Order: sequence, then structure tokens, then C-alpha cells
Amino acid sequence: MPAPPCPLLCARCVHVDCTAGVQAVTAAKAYWASGKHCTGETGIEQIAHVYGAQAVVISVDPRRVWVTEPAKAGQHESVCVCEPQGVSGPNGERFCWYECTVKGGREGSDLDVVQLAKGCEALGAGEILLNSIDADGQNSGFDLALIAQVKRAVTIPVIASSGAGKVDHFSAVFDATDVEAALAAGIFHRKEVHINQVKQHLKERGIAYRP
Repeated sequence: MPAPPCPLLCARCVHVDCTAGVQAVTAAKAYWASGKHCTGETGIEQIAHVYGAQAVVISVDPRRVWVTEPAKAGQHESVCVCEPQGVSGPNGERFCWYECTVKGGREGSDLDVVQLAKGCEALGAGEILLNSIDADGQNSGFDLALIAQVKRAVTIPVIASSGAGKVDHFSAVFDATDVEAALAAGIFHRKEVHINQVKQHLKERGIAYRP
């Protein structure tokens, strides 16, 4: 068997993020458009085939698309949520669905987060890193509605990201969802919260953490 392309070789040592550019969105769109057919040609499928699903981590960047009522969301009606994190839209809208974005959130895709998560799992992804364009940097807590929705849609592990601002936010995400892990970065870099404070809080709540 000839040596696999260079991107596949990286999977020997590190997790491979298959969402560089628009690959995950493009792959998921093609999966649904083909009637849920796996061609074996996507990067997700190729890496999973050679190195296993555990080598494929999909990073998802969804954003809220606000509507006045679920029916206004068209094909995304069934995945609408009401007032996530207790907030409403810029014009008082109470409902939204989560659209997967590309190019750092600058472009939409008309693919909802459930479609992407299910599609990528079917193609061979082994884990999802779930970000939130809306919650990122707000320090108001993880988007629990988003996380719960994705976790219900897939069987693979989900890592919650974006929004943590205090230690209570970490226990809240585990109490409210079945997510396997949660992460933060900015609050530690800015020394707003010390990582040992989070560990102590989780220990007191009986929640496992990485030493």
C-alpha cells in the first residue's frame, strides 16, 4: 500500500482537525445531498479509514440565526430553540437555529449544526469540538441549548467550548448536558480565573477533571 498523503501522516501523532477551510461543511452537505451516501473520498473518511475515528476531531463554529417563529426557519424548523441562555434576538425574536459557519464565522452555510454533526459522525468523525460564535468571549457561560442539542444528535464525544467566565459555568455545563468535556482558554490567559480554582470547584462537585 503506498504511503498516504501528508495530511494523513499527521494523524499518527496528533488529532487531525478536518474543518480547515470548508471541508467539514462541504463533506456534510454532500453526504445529505447524496441521500446519506459515503463515497470514501472526503478527508474525514480517508483519515478515519487509515487511522481510526479517534484521529478525526471536527471543530464546529455555529452561530444563531434568529426567527420570529420556528416555521420561519424553513428546513431548520425542527432544530429551533427558544431563547438560548435567556436571550432573544436583536429585534425581539425568541427563536433561533444554529447555522454552521466557515472562515471564522464570516460566512454562513445554510447547514444547521445537527446536520453537520450527524453527517460528520456518519462519515467517520470520532469527536466534536463545539464552539459558539455568539458565546465566545462573552464570559456569560456555555451555550447550553446548543450543546445539549448536538449531544442528543450524536453518539461520539462532544467537547464544549466558548463562553466560560467563572468556575460555576463548568459545573453548569455538566449538570445541564451529557457533554464529555468542556474547555476554556481566554479566562486563564487573562488570569481572570485560575485553573486550580476550576479544578477545586469540580472536585467539590464530584466532577472528574484532568490533573
